[in-house]
Amino acid sequence: MAGTTDKNSKKPVAETREDRLKAALKANIARRKAQAKSRAKTRTHVDTDKG
Repeated sequence: MAGTTDKNSKKPVAETREDRLKAALKANIARRKAQAKSRAKTRTHVDTDKG
């Protein structure tokens, strides 16, 4: 399957799959970073309210 090509392009299917996976991974990492940043901000805000 690595040598097969997609109907709409000249790229091998494996390359387009890799491109999709790279994009998904990049989006996932960005989302996780945003979540971590938000959680850290919330945690800091809660900690300062206690004292």
